[in-house]
Amino acid sequence: MSDLNTFREDTRNWLEENCPPEMRKPMSTDGVCWGGRKCKFSHPDQELWLKRMGEKGWTAPTWPSEYGGGGLSYDENKILGEELLAIGARPALASFGLWMLGPALLEYASHEQKMEHIPKIVKGQIRWCQGYSEPGAGSDLASLKTKAIEDGDNFIVNGQKVWTSYADECDMIFTLVRTGPLEPKHNGISFLLIDMDQLGVETKPIKLISGKSPFCETFFTDAVVPKTNLVHDLNKGWDVAKNLLQHERKMLASMGAGGSSPKSKGKSGSGLANLSKKYVEENNGKIADEGLRQKIAKSDMDGHAFSLTLKRVSEESKNSNHGPSAATSIFKYFGSEHNKRKYEIMIEAMGTQGLGWEGGEFDPLELAITRDWLRTKANSIEGGTSEVQLNVISKRVLDLPQQ
Repeated sequence: MSDLNTFREDTRNWLEENCPPEMRKPMSTDGVCWGGRKCKFSHPDQELWLKRMGEKGWTAPTWPSEYGGGGLSYDENKILGEELLAIGARPALASFGLWMLGPALLEYASHEQKMEHIPKIVKGQIRWCQGYSEPGAGSDLASLKTKAIEDGDNFIVNGQKVWTSYADECDMIFTLVRTGPLEPKHNGISFLLIDMDQLGVETKPIKLISGKSPFCETFFTDAVVPKTNLVHDLNKGWDVAKNLLQHERKMLASMGAGGSSPKSKGKSGSGLANLSKKYVEENNGKIADEGLRQKIAKSDMDGHAFSLTLKRVSEESKNSNHGPSAATSIFKYFGSEHNKRKYEIMIEAMGTQGLGWEGGEFDPLELAITRDWLRTKANSIEGGTSEVQLNVISKRVLDLPQQ
């Protein structure tokens, strides 16, 4: 225990000395740091904070120090999280590399591949996107048709991916390709790492109703990929894909955790109840509309219980060598649906002020909430639709008989 107390004191002192003042303020939507070669920092302190945390390995605190991670134990990582929260520190880096690819590489990649890619993920030097879904191969991912043909020391890749988040802003893509056309569909798939900045790779943003375009179509036309970028064995990419999907679903589930803290909360400092009081009548300090009040209370309780459940599961698995299981589908399903319900309550409370798209009669927070509300509709699609999650739960968690 004394060692942990010493670690806490050292961590607190380091953070006090190294976390810049600007990185202790609430984060706006455009304040997220994604890293990568094309990164445009919103403030010099953001770049400094990423540099310091990356060099410390604390963007990936529990990853092995051999590959640039922090090398922290479960208890040390918990202390680090508590101390970051205590000073209101922003996350130094948001990254699909941290949330999805990195854990899969640690399990399946060669030592040389880990040395090549993981330190760059930790330091935010490379921004990754995910190339899974295709036209006609979304929920049934194993039906993908993008193909890679061996050509000496390389693969030649042709095909199309769709719903590739932030592909137009990323440096590399981890993707599934068909390398065994005569194999059963799950067995003829390989997992490749592809440089986006090369001939034969093109992206096209997909316009959404939210007015933003995080999703893209990605096209491969005779793209050349070194065989050294094949992760795991040839035709065994489905093993990597399943592992990575569990990490993705765990990440997406966390979006729905917490009681009344929408993404826009940092702009107003208010939760669901306080936000609602700006738009509806009050009675003795309470929201007068009993129905709305009950919805808010249930949302807050559900969110808090969900957050505690995620924490409990994480603590229970701290001494386990197993990665995320099919049970992550439970969390992904609940988190997605809870996040959608939470924003529906906000729009209900705000009335017509929650339906603005532009104009001086709407303040920036209202406009942001409207767009965030529209964005939540994608939560039940990305990472596997809610219907797919229910199927996974019935088959692999509850072991229900199949008709």
